[in-house]
Amino acid sequence: MAKTEANSVFDRLSKSILTDAFRVVMDLEKSRGAVFIDARTGEDYIDFFSFFASNPIGFNHPRLSEPEFEKDLLRVAKIKVSNSDVYTTDLADFISYFHEHFASQFDKLFFIEGGGLGVENALKAAQDWKAQKNLAAGHKTEGGQVLHFKKAFHGRTGYTLSLTNTVPDKTRYFPKFDWPRVTHPSLNFPTTPESLEDVKKREALSIEEIKRAFQDRPHEICAIIIEPIQGEGGDNFVRKEFLQELKRLSLENDALLVFDEVQTGLGITGKVWAYEHFGVKPDLLAFGKKVQVGGCAADLSRLNEVEHVFKVSSRINSTWGGNLTDMLRSLQFMKIIREENLLEHVRKLGEEMLGSLRELSAKEARMTNVRGLGLWMAFDLPDQATRDRYLKSCWANRLMILSCGDRSIRLRPVLNLTKQEAEQGLDRLKKSFDSL
Repeated sequence: MAKTEANSVFDRLSKSILTDAFRVVMDLEKSRGAVFIDARTGEDYIDFFSFFASNPIGFNHPRLSEPEFEKDLLRVAKIKVSNSDVYTTDLADFISYFHEHFASQFDKLFFIEGGGLGVENALKAAQDWKAQKNLAAGHKTEGGQVLHFKKAFHGRTGYTLSLTNTVPDKTRYFPKFDWPRVTHPSLNFPTTPESLEDVKKREALSIEEIKRAFQDRPHEICAIIIEPIQGEGGDNFVRKEFLQELKRLSLENDALLVFDEVQTGLGITGKVWAYEHFGVKPDLLAFGKKVQVGGCAADLSRLNEVEHVFKVSSRINSTWGGNLTDMLRSLQFMKIIREENLLEHVRKLGEEMLGSLRELSAKEARMTNVRGLGLWMAFDLPDQATRDRYLKSCWANRLMILSCGDRSIRLRPVLNLTKQEAEQGLDRLKKSFDSL
């Protein structure tokens, strides 16, 4: 069969799959850094999208073309090893490096393909823990319920469907559990004494809802799960004091605290994990996207109260246990992050870009609630219709960018975004207001 020409991609794909993706065809060779090249037209796009925040390093970084790395990548790609059953030196290299340099705060790790399944297995770890504790205490419930927040996105798999509540089409008609869902007390920016008082009132409401859920469902709730910063639900921040209160409530009510860092993890906020900004460590942390494989990390301080899933064989597992080819790429990405000091770069460039967005907001009345941490940035527009028109304008100006929430725009650039690429992207972002 002849290879597909770029101009034929959508025609050929539409015969077999739903082709509702972005109307571009990626040139895998010519795309460089944060510059995405459309193989059909040769046009360049500035990438503030990064494959929904899953690509940590710009396209075709020189370190990815090193002969030794390319040789190892090809060697590993020829055989898809079932990592859960057959070990390799490459698996040991990846896990050792990740644990030592990116997850040393945690005792045990679990790997699987996909961030949603990382969340899923963190929930199973909590459910197993709670069930064993309930049985030992003589309680008649297994305690598998998960308390979660409005506007949360935790995936599209079995258990996570009962948690995700952003776009209705993503969960409609699928069977779901009736698990407690509470108010998310999102911050508004810039913060003022009045806005802080308002968010404190909403925090109090949320805390009251949480306490009532534990009272109404005694011994039934195994975990509280939250994204340290909500992503798809609207790039919603909370105060660190609220996360600290969640930790206290989880301890008080014999539940585990789970942080979903599938999107916030591996550096985009200027720290490896977003929770590090808030001084609250979870019992379980789910990861994916930038790590290139999904999974979860566990602090065993409380899990050690039972024979937990990180100790008992095959309580949680999968055939592949993550993808070895992805792991090799991830290892190279992590070395780049450390050796190029990209966390510091993200913090500095993020501050500059956030300052530029605030300056634009001061001149552009339709742009409000500018917020961010590191290179994780967002702003609001007056309503969903205006936001959607603005999003189309950005793409017309060759800026790859995303929406979130009811009326927000989110920026998700790569960690090694250059100052020149940042300026080009911001110029296109500003220009996109002109056609509104």
